[in-house]
Amino acid sequence: MFRPLALFIGLRYTRAERSNRFISFISLISMIGLTLGVAVLITVLSVMNGFDRELKTRILGMVPQATVVSTEIIGDWQQLADKIKEDPEVAAVAPFIQLQGMLTSNGQVAGIMVTGVDPEYEKKVSIINDHMIEGSIDTLQSGDFSIVLGEEMVKSLGLRLGDKVTLVLPEASPSPAGVIPRFKRFTLTGIYTISPEVDSLMAFIPMNDAAKLLRLPDGAQGVRMKLNDIFNAPMASEKAAAIAPERLYPNNWTQTHGNLFGAIQMEKAMVGLLLFLIILVAAFNIVSSLVMLVTDKKADIAILKTFGASPRLITQVFMVQGVVIGVIGTIAGTILGVIFALTVSDILGFINQTFGLNLFDAYFVNYLPSQLRLLDVVLITGASFILSFLATIYPARRAARIQPAQTLRYE
Repeated sequence: MFRPLALFIGLRYTRAERSNRFISFISLISMIGLTLGVAVLITVLSVMNGFDRELKTRILGMVPQATVVSTEIIGDWQQLADKIKEDPEVAAVAPFIQLQGMLTSNGQVAGIMVTGVDPEYEKKVSIINDHMIEGSIDTLQSGDFSIVLGEEMVKSLGLRLGDKVTLVLPEASPSPAGVIPRFKRFTLTGIYTISPEVDSLMAFIPMNDAAKLLRLPDGAQGVRMKLNDIFNAPMASEKAAAIAPERLYPNNWTQTHGNLFGAIQMEKAMVGLLLFLIILVAAFNIVSSLVMLVTDKKADIAILKTFGASPRLITQVFMVQGVVIGVIGTIAGTILGVIFALTVSDILGFINQTFGLNLFDAYFVNYLPSQLRLLDVVLITGASFILSFLATIYPARRAARIQPAQTLRYE
């Protein structure tokens, strides 16, 4: 710790003499640079954390985290599901049948990925039931040929709850009139909203109706898993497939959406590194201001040494100023960063709505997410303190090496 005398003299030196305000200006710039660097870094990392959270909760809350798919229909899927649930990493399971097709209504046509589900099980592995804006997933009852669509798809087809929509499969059926595509009319009984990407791509129908549409016996095409830790998806899917390796094939989210998650992680690392350079530049400014202060205070240092001040005391005197700049800049930056991180979603949302900028059309969310993490704040403030402290070492040691005789000779 600093000696009381070093603290007293160092705090007096935090402001240069009136004849040299330039040093004070450089110190102020260093403090402002440190404040902005810390604030921007906390804010941007919080936004990246928000995108990471939305990816996990929204996208990975809808698409399967891990699945096993069979080469043939699984009539005893309940037995398979019970064996899969024996894995402690598996939180819940649900059967499914997947098919691709086109939806047509009111003269509009759109491609769609249709999943046949059992509502009772689907609610345990998916977040869809928490994001229904009209109707319910419980309306997907076998034999009713009901369908649940995303809000974006509903808007593009001009549908309302209770309307009929035709599902056309990319398969042809022979008939007296020739070969015609297979199609079936469904009733819209539910509308959900997750994200523009999911809303426009995914539809849900009763699993038994999906089997009838594909002319398959009752059963499931595969079993979907919800995991306690999504990063264990590859291992969990492989373990589940090992139950019947001759007919089960594993799949997981890292194969379908891993690139999106990896891109966000890489972007977070690169943006964090680039913004950290702002703090590094501010630390170099601290070095500059202290070097100039040492030059400005050579006579004072010589006098202090003449009265018996040790090199250690002189070193601490000039380290105090750098530490003061670092502490004030870091604390101010942390406060601003936390405030911005907690309010940036509302601020950008207000700007986007007021000026109609459509800032989030290119993303899988329709707002700017932000998640403040204590660990990020601690790491950023800690790094800022350490850099500020390290920046004081060279100027302070230079001050301690000043020779009183040589300095006072020219005063």
